[in-house]
Amino acid sequence: MSYKTIVLAAIAACGVLALFTSAADPSLPEAAVDADLGSAPDAVVGMTNTLKFEPDTVEVTSGETVEWRNTSLFVHTVTADPDEATLEESVRLPDGAEAFDSGTIEPEGVFRHTFTTPGVYRYFCIPHEGVRMYGTVIVGD
Repeated sequence: MSYKTIVLAAIAACGVLALFTSAADPSLPEAAVDADLGSAPDAVVGMTNTLKFEPDTVEVTSGETVEWRNTSLFVHTVTADPDEATLEESVRLPDGAEAFDSGTIEPEGVFRHTFTTPGVYRYFCIPHEGVRMYGTVIVGD
């Protein structure tokens, strides 16, 4: 059974209407990690078959790292870049914070980001922005 067949079956079984983006989609770059994978993350967020970030909100302190784990059958992204959003509500960055984007995270893949600017970050998944796959990271001093 092909990967695409499995994904389509999962969508039908869950009753989830979703925009599926193939891993071969050239508009999405491969995932990049901008934090050390050798140490344990300070918070972990899952990316699910129900097109959600779980938990959808995490709190860390400046200098700490969040790890996103793709536990689903779908490709996902972790995107906090206003230039990549089609909906204004999808992204929020604190003053002085730099935008970031994981690129494509394959099933079972991970992405880490270390937050250095305190404030509230709202991020989204590019392929699933239309179904509002959003998450929030609150960074304290």
